[in-house]
Amino acid sequence: MTKEEFLARPIDEEWEKARRQETADLERRRREEDEEEVRLALEYRRIGSSLKNYPQEEVNKARRLVANFIKSGEEIEEMIVEAGDNEELTPLLLLVIKSRLELARQDDEREAVEALDLLHRRVEYEIRKRQASPSMRLLNELLNLHDGTDDTEWLRKARHRMLKAFPPEHAFTILAPRGFDLSSHHGPIDAPVEGDDDDVLLRIDFIREVNQLVKEVEAQIHSHEVEGLDTDAVALRLRLEDKKRNLQYVKDLLEVAIALKW
Repeated sequence: MTKEEFLARPIDEEWEKARRQETADLERRRREEDEEEVRLALEYRRIGSSLKNYPQEEVNKARRLVANFIKSGEEIEEMIVEAGDNEELTPLLLLVIKSRLELARQDDEREAVEALDLLHRRVEYEIRKRQASPSMRLLNELLNLHDGTDDTEWLRKARHRMLKAFPPEHAFTILAPRGFDLSSHHGPIDAPVEGDDDDVLLRIDFIREVNQLVKEVEAQIHSHEVEGLDTDAVALRLRLEDKKRNLQYVKDLLEVAIALKW
């Protein structure tokens, strides 16, 4: 073997190794694409089977509503809220949106996929918000007060809102009927109307539910801690960091509620 052949050999082997790796990567990507196509087809078929469990008239009504959402443009938020008020935001509606989403994925319509995915998330959020307990609805309202800049001002606003949301915890204030003046001991003392105070949220109930939420989220974060620098690991780590940041906001509100005084 000549000197030139000897020097060229490692380069050829390295080149061949690189080509083999490229081939393996290409085969892996093709296999993943085939598996994804099969998964999408099965998911679309599963959703179609689920839709058959509903009356066709209800399915058609849900499809018309989804079509109106898609065409509504800037009025989408108002339409979703109005649909919620009319009790039209249902699991069936989510299923219809999901069906269109999976079909768009099969056809590789990226803009439609993004739009339908956002619509599905927004409708699902509205449903969950309306099904949430009074404590979780108040927590969501308090979090939405944050403009992302001034934490101190946000907590001040949150405290002010809590003072309005929770009834005062003076014993006589809790027992006295509405409209009764504690200072003069004058006012109506009629029997309370059944269900009149069903929407009253006590501070202690808010603290209990939010504290339980904090524990659950902390457990989720702890169970999903990741290592590594590959793309998936970095993306998951970023999502976890975002969840930790939001969790800290919730903890801040919990501290305000615990220390709240009238």
